[in-house]
Amino acid sequence: VQLQASGGGLVQAGGSLRLACLASKAIFSQNTMGWYRQYPGSQRELIATITTEGKTDYYIDSVKGRFTISKNNAKNVVNLQMNYLKPEDTAVYYCNGDPPITDYADESLNWGLGTLVTVSS
Repeated sequence: VQLQASGGGLVQAGGSLRLACLASKAIFSQNTMGWYRQYPGSQRELIATITTEGKTDYYIDSVKGRFTISKNNAKNVVNLQMNYLKPEDTAVYYCNGDPPITDYADESLNWGLGTLVTVSS
């Protein structure tokens, strides 16, 4: 598996979660990495990116000031710290490169299973 996201769960509004994405060394070392989320029936949207140099140069407006993307080069892991969660953050969260790496015809191999975040009001 090239990308494996974890750390989701059920949390009350105002709470926090920390997501982790284990990436293959090839993807991690050669690409800007991003966190995406997908609402039911919708396309995935890019919510945050971090470059190979560690620069965090993009956050979607709806998460600015609440979410922080970071990376651990030694472990090929990209994290997403999510604070002050809102019910509208409820979605499946994925990581991938930016632009996404789509080596396989099977989308599940490109994106992994994602991790479900549910925020209760």
